[in-house]
Amino acid sequence: MSEDAAKYCLVLAGHGSRDLDGVREFEALVELVRARAGDRLVAHAYLEFAQPSIGDVVADCLKAGHHTIVVVPCLLAAATHAKNDMPSQLLELRTRFPQGSIHFGAAMDLHPLLLQLSQERILEAESRSPQVIARSDTCLVVVGRGTSDPDANSDISKLSRMLEEGMGFGASFVCYSGTAKPLVADGLRAAALLGYRRLLVFPYMLFDGILVKRIYAAADGLQERYPAIEVLKAGYLGVHPNIADVFLERAREGLEGRAHMNCSLCKYRVQIVGFEGQVGTPQSTHHPTFTMNLPQARLSPEGSLPTFRWRPYVPSLLEAQSFQMMAEALDWSKYPESVVPALQWLTHTSGDYSLVGEMFFSPGAPETGARALLRCKRVVTDVPMTASGLKQALVEQLGVRLWCGADEREADLAARHSQLTPAAAGIRLAWQRFGNDVVLAIGEAPSAVEEALRLVREHGWRPQLVIGLPVGFVGAAEAKLELRRCLAVPRITNTGPRGGRAWAAAVLNALLIQAINALAARDNEAINV
Repeated sequence: MSEDAAKYCLVLAGHGSRDLDGVREFEALVELVRARAGDRLVAHAYLEFAQPSIGDVVADCLKAGHHTIVVVPCLLAAATHAKNDMPSQLLELRTRFPQGSIHFGAAMDLHPLLLQLSQERILEAESRSPQVIARSDTCLVVVGRGTSDPDANSDISKLSRMLEEGMGFGASFVCYSGTAKPLVADGLRAAALLGYRRLLVFPYMLFDGILVKRIYAAADGLQERYPAIEVLKAGYLGVHPNIADVFLERAREGLEGRAHMNCSLCKYRVQIVGFEGQVGTPQSTHHPTFTMNLPQARLSPEGSLPTFRWRPYVPSLLEAQSFQMMAEALDWSKYPESVVPALQWLTHTSGDYSLVGEMFFSPGAPETGARALLRCKRVVTDVPMTASGLKQALVEQLGVRLWCGADEREADLAARHSQLTPAAAGIRLAWQRFGNDVVLAIGEAPSAVEEALRLVREHGWRPQLVIGLPVGFVGAAEAKLELRRCLAVPRITNTGPRGGRAWAAAVLNALLIQAINALAARDNEAINV
């Protein structure tokens, strides 16, 4: 790129609106782009309904000595305006001003930053409601502008599906403010008949204006007709740094003549809502493979097809010596056999025999937890460091997935818009995403235990097992006492302020070993038979 090209002038071309609110917001966004563009000249123009026109602004830039100009359409989708109207204007301008180098950027289309902003607007709407309703009981209604271009309309369906799956909504429904069907009123009525407790209406539009006001009015009318359904109105995209950054990116692409590939929404390349943790994930199969990490191989009875035999867990020499010392130091026979592994691992981890008297196991909790690890294969933690205390070989061997809500951008956003701590927001997000098929391991935050109990009481959440061992002098003992009293879920906890992520990891290690040993015992039984 030449030095002159590097100094290009950016022209943001808006559609224009008869509604002054929309015009003001567009011009506010121009100021935000200008602030983020450094010393680059940023101008704005309109296709219709407002002044100045695109032609006038390009002419003014050339007169001011800016010979390289990039016009970026401030449009969400590449429909008629971006594919026909604006490009034809630029062809005419290139003919009129041959001394200039005039480039055209792509429309915004779907972009990871727009997905993140959509997620934020939805979370803001949820946080304004006095009710907490599971996403599985919510239908997301995405309202697009509507065009005569089926490709542009299909982007709204794609956005809706990505938000539905990424955020865990029970369903999603698409409608349009004009041109395409179903229209807003028809779409909202159809969505109301799907049987969900909440409809969340999200106008996927850049700015306020006549169309957004109509959408909100239709949502209000639906709420009056269906008072038993909560109808939430999410904000439109609006003036936001994410929007400004997409415009600047489209300008660079337009200057360089680069095509906008759909791989920009690949979840393995960029952070996509709900799949942020999968960026850079190595390629792997979901089917069993023959690797050194798998259990010992043996031949099938026919002597040809390889199968596998699980072997019991074999402790390291140091572990074996430690457990032998513990066996001699304490009479473990007075405790139920099923809880002894967890008690011993806690003692091994802490070096403290006295904690044994503090522990509480609801009936059958260890057995339930071990079975859940084999069936659900998902452990939710309140802090990411819990994973560092686990026996990774066992985690990989069993295919258990570790997930920490505190790492998720959505939990961070939810914490900002509510009274929740990040750890508690992560627990709520686990409820939204995974339902009952999880083992909870809480070792740091009392607020995470409190939020889990609230979801159990008020929303019928039933995790397979709750390991609640938060540490601290503020709220930890009280949260654990409430957990002990909760009869609705299997639970492992203790009394007093002691605990921590190492304790939670120790209990999980005991359960992982119990699960491995159960598989080994099953295989041995099958062989003996």
